[in-house]
Amino acid sequence: MDEDQLDAVADFAALGLRPELLRALSGLGYEEPTPIQREAIRPLIAGHDLVGQAATGTGKTAAFALPLLQRFGPEAQSGPEAQSGPEAQSGPEAQSGPAPRTLEPGARSGPASLVLVPTRELAEQVSQAVHRYGRELGVRVLPVYGGQPISRQLQVLKRGVDIVVGTPGRVLDHIERGTLQLGEVRAVVLDEADEMLDMGFAEDIEAILAETPETRQTVLFSATMPPRIDAIARRHLREPLRIRMGRDTTQADALPRVRQSAFLIARAHKTAALGRVLDVEAPQAAIVFCRTREEVDEVTQSLNGRGYRAEALHGGMSQDQRDRVMGRLRGGSTELLVATDVAARGLDVDLLTHVINYNVPAAPEAYVHRIGRVGRAGREGAAITLAEPREQRMLKAIERLTGQRITPEKLPTVTDLRARRLELLRTTVRETLADEDEDLERFRPILDLLTDEADLEQVALAGLKLLHDANGGDVDEPEIPTAMPPRERDRGKPVTGARYPNERRSRSSSDDLTRVFVGLGRRAGLRPQDLVGAITNESGLPARDVGAIQITDRFALVEVPEAEADRVIRSLQKSTIRGKKPTVRRERFNR
Repeated sequence: MDEDQLDAVADFAALGLRPELLRALSGLGYEEPTPIQREAIRPLIAGHDLVGQAATGTGKTAAFALPLLQRFGPEAQSGPEAQSGPEAQSGPEAQSGPAPRTLEPGARSGPASLVLVPTRELAEQVSQAVHRYGRELGVRVLPVYGGQPISRQLQVLKRGVDIVVGTPGRVLDHIERGTLQLGEVRAVVLDEADEMLDMGFAEDIEAILAETPETRQTVLFSATMPPRIDAIARRHLREPLRIRMGRDTTQADALPRVRQSAFLIARAHKTAALGRVLDVEAPQAAIVFCRTREEVDEVTQSLNGRGYRAEALHGGMSQDQRDRVMGRLRGGSTELLVATDVAARGLDVDLLTHVINYNVPAAPEAYVHRIGRVGRAGREGAAITLAEPREQRMLKAIERLTGQRITPEKLPTVTDLRARRLELLRTTVRETLADEDEDLERFRPILDLLTDEADLEQVALAGLKLLHDANGGDVDEPEIPTAMPPRERDRGKPVTGARYPNERRSRSSSDDLTRVFVGLGRRAGLRPQDLVGAITNESGLPARDVGAIQITDRFALVEVPEAEADRVIRSLQKSTIRGKKPTVRRERFNR
């Protein structure tokens, strides 16, 4: 490496990185480490477990990827002697598992490192970054995720890889097939850990970690640090170092101009309710947050069908596609962005007036991150949440965290929406009259001809009607029923007598019961309370009438009264559970 290259990455060199990595960083235009890289790289090279709180865009990919690559190649140094400075000679190295040692690329039956990420997009991004950093080392990197032909992944795994970057579901699929061996893994990274838990990957992560050696180094990065993340760290990390970049939440006093409200909506009516809210609010630019990629696509399609200019943003899109979507939003040709949390992280759009939560976020911290995107620079903003009755306790948890009230509101009625459209019509005409640049005189010949045939007032009314019709006209849609909170005797009612977390004991009743098949299971994060909530909210069946629930990896069986079975099935077929539309039918082998 010449002197100019060395000077360009001198701060990275001080962290003890290999010359091959320094050359790669110089070639990529890196000049100095970000704060998270300064804090994380040296202890990770030394072999410590680490918990890092940092959002997307802080440089955390390089913070964990460079230490992973440091171990590969014939020139790799090992142990604390590879580092410079007093930090490398002290601290809990002896408590961090085996000291790092040189690894020859391709010298194992399985990968040496595993990186778990929540989405396909992040798997691709991290894999590409690792490849760029480790190009000179000959390290073989493979992204594995759903939606990609598994045959190609099988071929590459058979040839051998050094680092696997994948989503938990596809990684576990390979483990179960026997095509991915993790017995020689020396380091595991959990990136965007909070998002993986929100997407229902908790059990998959536990199963994957159980396949890795206990002596591995474990690294966990998360934008927020709810208690369940701490629980994972306590179970799987050994005396980890903790790094925190910035605050994990936006404090209440940082959101003084954000109007926060919530509408209580039954799941079956949420899409219609979203359209109704948007019609009344008329946002200049808004983000609608959804939990899953499938939900993003469904909501986007529904909004476009209602006449909005909506764009989807999720992990199934390339970076070029994301950039084009953001360009259209900033340019004003798109007014609504429908996105998942992961896809929206790092977005900075000053023009946003509304953030709408299609679901209550699973973690209160995620809610605060979302609504921090509006009300900037002294402008007013609105944060609106569509909550199912069973999610009210989650709203209370958010209020406790922020110290701010989320005002419950009644969903606008058809009458409200008609009044709103007439108000918008009046505003449009007023603005046209006040605009000096508008050339209204060119329409005078038409007005003169029409007033020869009809009264001026009648002509004006006809013109208003035509404009009103062009903007959607009178609302002709059914009222959305009010969602009732669970009855007091059912609210918070514990499930008693269950032997396992995913089993619910049948009620003691002589009523005839039948079992309903639901095509979701533990892999989708399904819990008994999800099924009970869905059934009671969508069909109106009281929670006390739901019988035994059995949940397997891929499906669930739930007992309901025979007389109510068809109604329950029809209701569930129209709804979503854990963000998915499952197959719902009678069990084929009902006794």
